[in-house]
Amino acid sequence: MDTKTLIIETATTLFQQKGFKSVGLNEILNACKITKGSMYHHFPNGKEELLIACLRLMNEAITDDMQSIYSQYPTTLEATRAMIDILMERFEKDGTITGYTFTSIVREMESLSEPVRNASNLLYRQIIKICSDKLVADGIPEDKAYSTALMITASIEGGILLSLSKNDTIPLQTVSQFLPNILKEI
Repeated sequence: MDTKTLIIETATTLFQQKGFKSVGLNEILNACKITKGSMYHHFPNGKEELLIACLRLMNEAITDDMQSIYSQYPTTLEATRAMIDILMERFEKDGTITGYTFTSIVREMESLSEPVRNASNLLYRQIIKICSDKLVADGIPEDKAYSTALMITASIEGGILLSLSKNDTIPLQTVSQFLPNILKEI
């Protein structure tokens, strides 16, 4: 693995575990076993530039995973439930859901720069589009599909955060249980 990839992957893990502001540059350097010069060679604008690279990495991983799941099921309800089941399995196996949610990284969003907000907004837009496209394929009109996809995404993100804070999967189970009600309303 090249140094830049090592830095991005290590920082992503640390940011997910502790949040962007709680991870110091020295912690990243020590975890990667690199010098400050090496870090600034790859990320001359520092930690925030690194955060944007981490968000891009997560964007690719999350959207690829979600596309794969959604393409395996005939309806949005089945696909979304399957995705939530996978999230719960990961939580029960690992005790966390890092790697799928980036909310833990950017929970201090209000104090971050416009480029960071734009990078995280891009990921949310892509997640909502995947779900919205599936709803349209289910026969839902585009305008209703978008707002429903937004509601589903918000529910899952909230379920992830609550599962992490409660240290159990009940919030995600509840989201899965109420999905038919959200879809019935359209």
